[in-house]
Amino acid sequence: MESVDPVPEPPRKRGPVRRGLYVLPSLFTVGTLICGYYAILATLHGTQMLAQGMSADLALIAFDSAAKAIGYAVVFDGLDGRIARLTNATSDFGREFDSLADVITFGVAPAFLAFAWGIRPVEEIAGSMLVQHLRDVGWVATFAFVICGAARLARFNIQTVRPAGDRRFFVGLPIPAGAGVVAAVVHWAKYPVNEWVYAVVWLVIVVVLAFLMVSRMRYYSFKTLDLRRPRSYLLIVLIGVVLYLIVEFSEPVLLTIAVTYAVSGPIMRLTSKIRPHPPTPKEVHAA
Repeated sequence: MESVDPVPEPPRKRGPVRRGLYVLPSLFTVGTLICGYYAILATLHGTQMLAQGMSADLALIAFDSAAKAIGYAVVFDGLDGRIARLTNATSDFGREFDSLADVITFGVAPAFLAFAWGIRPVEEIAGSMLVQHLRDVGWVATFAFVICGAARLARFNIQTVRPAGDRRFFVGLPIPAGAGVVAAVVHWAKYPVNEWVYAVVWLVIVVVLAFLMVSRMRYYSFKTLDLRRPRSYLLIVLIGVVLYLIVEFSEPVLLTIAVTYAVSGPIMRLTSKIRPHPPTPKEVHAA
């Protein structure tokens, strides 16, 4: 009896649903970019108000809007990567697009906000030579924030082509977290800085954030958190309580969350020096 060769199955075409899955993460990246662009425009608007001698109450609304936009961008940035992994829709284009958006939204926008909110108002009020020097130092400090953030993203792009390591940790403070600290401080303090002492402290904070981004300190990535697995009711209640506190008391709660995560890296480094532990797997260099 003559055998019949099986008919090869035609290759499956990528339907509109699959293409939609690939587009969905990029849409969240576009949302991140829109928030960064709006934050720059709002910061410029607040700076113009101060330069024209308008009330600081009007300027703080513009600065606070810029800080909120950066906060929304952090949410969008967290969603695009997680959705891409959940739908298996990761791509080289998405990774590069996300990095370019991060440079603008979490590098340029918060640096611009940090200078306009924390340095420029002091220059407008006081005219001493010491205060005038703050502008030059402010340029250097805020540019250090931008360049360190860009270097961290470049390191992430290089490390993604290498074998994956321990996905539990980032190496260095993620640039969205650094931008989140700047935005949280502005959102909490509201009024622009008008004394040179506070301006110096603000510059120190910006420089420290820049250093943490390019450091080798480890930060929890939360990438191993699988939302598809069943969770305890207590965890759901805890998440609900945190969301409620953010809505009702956004200023202190967001500042506490941002600062706690930023200092968690130095705390883990310090505890590892004090308490020896077995060698851990190689960390993941991620944005």
